[in-house]
This record gives sequence, structure tokens and C-alpha cells, in this order.
Amino acid sequence: MRHPPRSVLAAVAGAVALIGSVTVPVVTASGAAPACSVEYSVTSQWDSGFQGAVRITNNTAAMRSWSLAFDFAGGQKLTQGWNAKWSQSGTTVTAASESYNGSLATGASVSAGFIASWSGSNAVPTSFKLNGTSCNTAVEPSPTPEPTDPADDGPPVLRASGNKLVDAGGATRRLLGVNRSGGEFMCVQGRGIFDGPVDDASVKAIADWKANTVRIPLNEECWLGLSTIDPAYAGANYINAVKDLVAKVKAHGMTPVVELHWTYGQYTGNSAGCSDVHASCQKPMPDMQYTPSFWASVANTFKNDGTVVFDLFNEPYPDRATSTTTQAWQCWRDGGSCPGIGYEVAGMQDLVDSVRGTGATNLILAGGIAYSNDLSQWLTYRPADPAGNLAAAWHVYNFNTCANESCWNSTLVPVAAQVPLVAGEIGENTCAHGFIDQVMKWFDDRGLSYLGWTWNTWDCSSGPSLISSYDGTPTAFGTGLRDHLRALNG
Repeated sequence: MRHPPRSVLAAVAGAVALIGSVTVPVVTASGAAPACSVEYSVTSQWDSGFQGAVRITNNTAAMRSWSLAFDFAGGQKLTQGWNAKWSQSGTTVTAASESYNGSLATGASVSAGFIASWSGSNAVPTSFKLNGTSCNTAVEPSPTPEPTDPADDGPPVLRASGNKLVDAGGATRRLLGVNRSGGEFMCVQGRGIFDGPVDDASVKAIADWKANTVRIPLNEECWLGLSTIDPAYAGANYINAVKDLVAKVKAHGMTPVVELHWTYGQYTGNSAGCSDVHASCQKPMPDMQYTPSFWASVANTFKNDGTVVFDLFNEPYPDRATSTTTQAWQCWRDGGSCPGIGYEVAGMQDLVDSVRGTGATNLILAGGIAYSNDLSQWLTYRPADPAGNLAAAWHVYNFNTCANESCWNSTLVPVAAQVPLVAGEIGENTCAHGFIDQVMKWFDDRGLSYLGWTWNTWDCSSGPSLISSYDGTPTAFGTGLRDHLRALNG
């Protein structure tokens, strides 16, 4: 609920004793202020329940939406709330902004309330996170260090310069490589974190193809450690595994692209991949409940390493849910209550804001609609990026709508003339490489980037699979990409 019903408030006023405010104080250090502060108050309490409130103050850059997370420490159970979208998963409570109070300027505050049950103890939460950033803990102010290039044999720090990707020295760079699927589905299925080995030998095998980039799909519930995921594959265990793979990719001189693939939110409309509310399939758009927190956490993890690229969301398809293309693009950029989608959507602008709100300046990729195959209005609706480090992402397979040079010339050329263009996934389901040969030539002729899907040993007939063994033995499809990369970079 968005607000407490009058009957509940009347019962509280008439049957309980007001115990006063129990407030978590803001912890500060001399001359410093926390990134955010939260005052948590128990305003009234009775035998089996209590009423509480939070007051959030934002001390960093302005944000378009916010999500507060904290843990109940005494077995309390949330029953209802107001002035925020309240939810509880295990011990973790989340309060996400409403459409009317999501904008939070620097120095501004917002309040929200709730009712919860308790028994035994009503311990006060001790830590709070706003969009993934810890509150009430002051850190002496210091500028975010500018990412610097690693050793000469490592990957470069990339920036968008006009319509090119450039390194710290201004030299033009291209992202050419593969996807390494697994991190998006294994954890939510309770089968592990990655599909197949991610040891040094298996990563070296990718580098031996002369790839310079590896895209790593992720799952937001696993990263955030929600209670529905086996703890062995969630939270710190999942994050550390991703960080370890990123480190291995970098050690072999390749650029890691961390990408959000599967997200929360129930969608049962046109082209639904599943009816599950959990992050167990591709949803049409990311969700406001968890995705901004996911990206704030990922950005905080990698913001001091400019070699890591952020790909905001795998394959948006709001066009399958909405009735007009304009509605689809508006949903894509602005999120909110999108026609045909039953959960509140986080738009691309929300996600850019979540990343930049941490101080991260890493290169960001944003894919268009129609499963990232349609960039026809990307320039019109592109999100604002205060860091000026945004590129367009595009996916293409032989079975897509925009799978011919005529479409590429009409829709991709205008985009590539203004911003860097990265084909984050290219592939074909024929177990051959005739189609991607055409794609790679078209992109080579224009100095653009592309990544093959996928470095996994699946049956090629069930989907594009580049390898039959993690030692790098290619399928017929993979042979085309491997030989082409070696010819370019050998």
C-alpha cells in the first residue's frame, strides 16, 4: 500500500502508548559529511507491531529516483507502508521512490513511513544504503581519482570522443571479441555462478582467438544477494566471482564489459520469456525496484577502474508491450508506468543517473528497443550523460528484422555518425558464419565494434555457440569469428 488506511491509524492511536522517537543518529567526522543520511524512527509500538518512519537526506549529486535498503535485525516483518514502494525480502527492506517524490536534489530530504510486526525484540537497523551507497558514515571528502591506464599490456581506459572510442592517448580503439554467458542464469537456477570453467586457461583461450573484449552477462538478484537465491551463488560470493573473472580478462589484455541481462519484475504480455517475477528470463525493461541499486553497486565496485565498461540492459523490448513506437521509446528512456508492463520500469536515464551518481566515469553502453535491434530513434531519445561517455549498443542475428545492409545503412549509419556504436551481440542460428561475415565486413568498413555470441559449449543447433570445448575449439560458426579476429589482430 502507498499510505496507511484510516482504520489502522485509528487503532494505533487508540490502543497503543506512544513511546517516542528512537532515531539512528548521523555519524559524522570532522569536516566531512556522509553521502546520505537516514533518520530511522519508531514513533509508536504495541504488543505485536509498531509504526516507523525514515527521513532520507541526499548529500551528493541530484537523483531522479531513489531506493533505500536496510535490514531488520529483530525478526520484524513489514506489513504496509506509504510515500514509497515498500517491500521485504528475507530481512532486507527496500523503500523505492514513488513517481511524485523520486527527484531528490543535493541537500534535499524525503520521508516515508511503514507499519511492521515484531516479537521478542524490536532492534533498530544499523546500516542503510541509498541507491547502493552507504549512508550515515562520513568519509573525508576527496575527489574520485581519474581512472588511469594499467600496464602497457593491459586493456585501455576507453572514452567516447565524438563517434569514436579512444584510449588515454587519443588513439582510436575497437571492441572486438566474444560474450561469456552463464552469470545471468546459473545462479538463479541454483546450479552455480558460471556455465563451464572460468579459470585462467579458459580465459587465455579467448585471448588466443585475438579477441580484445569479453562481455559478461549478469543477474541483478544474484548480485544483490536477494533471499530467493542460494547464498552460495549470491551476494558477496557472486560479486567476488565476477570481480575475479574481470581480473582474469584484464590480465590477458582484454576489456571486460559487465552487462545486466536478467532482472526482476513480472511480465506476462506479448513475447514474455517467463511468468516469474524473479530474474529468471529476459524482461522487456529493467525494474525500478532493484535495477538502480544494482547499477549503483556495480558502479561503486568498478568506478576506480576505467577499463571496465558498463552495458546497462541486455535487450529491451518495450515495443512488444506498448501500442506505439513512441510509447516504447519514451518507456525506454524515461521508465515509470509503461503501457503493457505491470511493474514500474527503470528507464535508461534512471540507470545512467545511478551509475554517475557514484562518481563513476566508465564508458556506458545503451542498447535500443526490439531486443536492441532497433536504433531508429536512439539519437532522439538518448539519455543525458553528464560524463559524456555514452555509446550505442546494437544486437543482430540472421533472424532479426534489421538483418540486411539496407536497414543498417538507414538506421545505423546516422547513429554511428554521432556516437560510438558497439554490436554487443552478433550471431546466426545456422551453425555457419555466412551471415556474421557480412556483419563483420560492414562494421570493419566503418571502424565499428562487435562481439560474437557466445563462448559456451552449447549445441550450436539450439542457438549460436562459438565453441565445442573451453580450450577454444570452434564450432563452424565460431571458426568464422576466430579466423576473422586473427586476421585483423594477428
